[in-house]
Amino acid sequence: MLDAVRNQITQLKRHKFLFEELVKRDFKKKYKRTALGMVWSLISPLMQLLIMSIVFTNFFGRDKPHYTIYLFAGNLTYSFFKDSTYGGMSSLMANAGIITKINLPKYMFLLSKNVASIINFGLTLVIFFIFTAVDGIAFHPRFLMLVYPIITLILFNIGCGFILSALFVIFKDIQYLYDIFTLMLMYLSAIFYYTDDYSETVQKLFYLNPLYVYITYIRHIVIDGYIPAWPTHLLCLVYALAALGVGALIYKKYNYKFLYYM
Repeated sequence: MLDAVRNQITQLKRHKFLFEELVKRDFKKKYKRTALGMVWSLISPLMQLLIMSIVFTNFFGRDKPHYTIYLFAGNLTYSFFKDSTYGGMSSLMANAGIITKINLPKYMFLLSKNVASIINFGLTLVIFFIFTAVDGIAFHPRFLMLVYPIITLILFNIGCGFILSALFVIFKDIQYLYDIFTLMLMYLSAIFYYTDDYSETVQKLFYLNPLYVYITYIRHIVIDGYIPAWPTHLLCLVYALAALGVGALIYKKYNYKFLYYM
């Protein structure tokens, strides 16, 4: 296992220049011919937050403290997951012209898409911290623990990207099914509502949703003021490694078969 990881890292270093160019291309392509360019990375989540705040505050957050931050944390995490996995899903087919002509590690194209998503996420995260300060939430050393859910979420996104990109090469309908899935996931991740009103059994069922686990971890640190217990840490890691492991196995098994479908 470790030897395989070292081998992939060595290959990535060998193609470092190409990988950097792919990241630049993907990032520039996203904002090509737009007047505001990267600013859309900040405007888009803020507009979504504004709309959700107007629509849901009177229904779910009227008597709840820091409801805007509650919304922002959920929407920020969900948007990062959606942007990363959508980009990852099309990463192989979008580069079919290169893949069919040059023998390159195929995961490079997926990773480049994820780097672009991480940059967008980082920019939005800065705005999130500004909102927390404006909302009266004091910064605390425990905020450093946000690194853990963010890193595990990145690994989870990459793993899901591996799975989706492989499926998309063979089964094009996956993009339409994924649209339905992400919509369902949004409603099951408690982005704009609280789970306190549900029974204890139902509340535990929410933890079967990996995205809910990452969102909850961030909310506990920022809003509730404490670091989650070890089961939450374990769940974050298990979901990330499971997605990454399944995705890596699929790539290893069908690596050369992808060419026949491109």
